[in-house]
Amino acid sequence: MSTFTKDFPTITGLRWFNIAVLSITPSIALAGSLLVPFRSQTVWFSVLHYVFTMLGENLLFAPCYHRLWSHRAYTASLPLQWFLIIGGTSGVQGSCYWWARAHRSHHRHTDTDLDPYDSKRGLFWTHIGWMIFETNLHTGTADISDLKRDSLIQFQHRQYFSLALLFGIVVPWVIPGVFWGDWWGGFCFAAALRLTVAHHSTFCINSIAHYLGSTPYDDRLSPRDHLLSALLTMGEGYHNFHHQFPMDYRNAYMWYQYDPTKWFIAFCRTIGLARNLQRFPSNEIQKGALTMQLKALKKTQDSVKWPAPIEEIPVVSWETFQEESKSRTLILVCGFIHDVSSFIEQHPGGPRLLTQNSGHDMTASFFGGFYAHSNAAHNLLAMMRVGILAGGVEMPAERAIPPSQQLYIAERLRQ
Repeated sequence: MSTFTKDFPTITGLRWFNIAVLSITPSIALAGSLLVPFRSQTVWFSVLHYVFTMLGENLLFAPCYHRLWSHRAYTASLPLQWFLIIGGTSGVQGSCYWWARAHRSHHRHTDTDLDPYDSKRGLFWTHIGWMIFETNLHTGTADISDLKRDSLIQFQHRQYFSLALLFGIVVPWVIPGVFWGDWWGGFCFAAALRLTVAHHSTFCINSIAHYLGSTPYDDRLSPRDHLLSALLTMGEGYHNFHHQFPMDYRNAYMWYQYDPTKWFIAFCRTIGLARNLQRFPSNEIQKGALTMQLKALKKTQDSVKWPAPIEEIPVVSWETFQEESKSRTLILVCGFIHDVSSFIEQHPGGPRLLTQNSGHDMTASFFGGFYAHSNAAHNLLAMMRVGILAGGVEMPAERAIPPSQQLYIAERLRQ
């Protein structure tokens, strides 16, 4: 999870319009849920209009505001642009020009004072605080020259409040009223409740998606991947991937990951409404994932106790090895002297096989003369190294036990 260390910014004022929108809509939705009967047509219309809104915000804030105009992850035909801009406007979260400018700044200055929704200031700040408080903070710059030249974006920006009122409130209110007479249901559910859910689902991209989940591609910054975040945000929850590869039209790289926005864009390409879908090279994505896997393995490796480095192990003469083996159980394997005294009673082959061969070279026995030991046995034996025999495995021939004699001893020990 992210670590929040920064102080809350100095508040210089309140954004009353944003506060009104974020307060009035849930109040109307709550009152409607208590006083207005649910009608199936209105419920289904509200759900479908929510999807349309989120495909406009997550097509606007994903395919539209987000993946199309903030990141230029694909190219949309004019009919698709109008569809998405209307859907995004119906979410009443600011003009695309304003939203994309802030979002580009967020990517350029992630987790810094110039990030408009800096995650290190806490969940409340990233979720709604940055929208309702005026502060002494300044948003970092970002290149928005393309947005300034886009006539549709500029039209929506100039007419935003009237368009937001029309598509965010009036249309979802009027349709249930005109077609099946549910005026109050349209106002409370299709308009107010839909907006409330859409707002906080989209806000989760800035809050929950920087707090909950894993960092499979890079852990230096706060964005994270999590299925719950993806479910809340129509696929935007694979945020660690997105911040590493922001120009990719996908948020979910794997085919099985939940990303309806990705599927929608791919469908639009199929029917000729979208083209130039950007995909970050798979080889580079795999590099990022492998880097994090190696980093995790290194962390695990560092937490495991390993044998003492060879340069720290004393070099011991044959004579010293023989003398020490009289007072404790020492065996020689591959030129290393091992003190197996503490392991005698746990030895699967029995204690006598060790005690009767103290001071002997057991290399051949260890590697199949008695038994071909496992990797675990090799690792355990390495932890018992106490010396390196001077001259390696070379020793007087009369001191070494030939394999045939070793097999004979093993047979006797089994009796």
